[in-house]
Amino acid sequence: MFGQSSLQERRRYYREEWSEKDLPDFIREGITKREFGFDHLGHGPNDRYKVFFGTTALKRFLRTKAPFAAYVSVAFYANPRKRGGWEKAEYIFDIDAKDLPIRSCTCDGVCEICLGEALERVNIMLDTLKGDLGLKNIHLIYSGRGFHIRILDPVMMEADSDLRGEVLKYVAGAEVPRSEYPNITPGGKPYNLEHFSIPIAYPAIFTEKVKYNILHLRGDEQLDGINNRLLKDMIKHRDYLYDDDWGSFKQGIGPRRYKDMVNAMARVNLSTIDAKVTIDLKRILRLPSSLHSKVSMKCVEVKNPETFDPFKHAVPKFVYERKDEGIAEK
Repeated sequence: MFGQSSLQERRRYYREEWSEKDLPDFIREGITKREFGFDHLGHGPNDRYKVFFGTTALKRFLRTKAPFAAYVSVAFYANPRKRGGWEKAEYIFDIDAKDLPIRSCTCDGVCEICLGEALERVNIMLDTLKGDLGLKNIHLIYSGRGFHIRILDPVMMEADSDLRGEVLKYVAGAEVPRSEYPNITPGGKPYNLEHFSIPIAYPAIFTEKVKYNILHLRGDEQLDGINNRLLKDMIKHRDYLYDDDWGSFKQGIGPRRYKDMVNAMARVNLSTIDAKVTIDLKRILRLPSSLHSKVSMKCVEVKNPETFDPFKHAVPKFVYERKDEGIAEK
């Protein structure tokens, strides 16, 4: 049902379904300062450095070319046709369901379970970005096989790669807290990101992510730093974590192996996010409203992360017709 879309299906989508109204305001505003890129054959974006002076021109291009994929830069340029005169760039978190190191199934990342777990992780990150770091101009995009968190707060849009990397490690839980092992601590107040340092609330963030990982283990994962015996013991003793009884869990694992596990979990946390995207100041991402042709799903802005269902809000009409045709053939 969610296989690759044909050229005919893409043409139908862009001529019959695509609307300028589906472009988020944060894309529509300042559109002349962004670079656009396209993939016409399914081999990656090779038609780059496109510039549009309004949504009407973009609409005409999409209807005429019906690209396999459409992309837009996270950066704003004085001369986007040459990517010259860099001014600022969105701060991005890219979470792809199929690339999660710990997930409940092994599909290609387009099922209710995988996308649901990816959205759970996204909601945890959104809480951290808003509650701990005080960021407000945040937009969530369903990308077709995962999610993009796109942040337009000036303090992050003007940040260099070093600051972006530090905030990434905090939000992801990619560093082991300095204490012996994670403790449950209350949330902190928003911090000044211009002089970012690890706040005192970080151990709680790290703890919750480690707990989430352990409770979602299948038992057949291949995780750096965790052998099969340790993996089995983590699953054997994880019921303690439902009550946040880390002491009993640690005793069951053993102090030395527990330390190995905590260090491994920091690496797992980091690998849930595509770090290259986060620190890249000139990245292009899928254009919201465009078609992810590999899986025949729409890339759409998520207005309410708590109620969003990609199988209701991101499926083009031609996919339903595929399903009806399959039933008719039977």
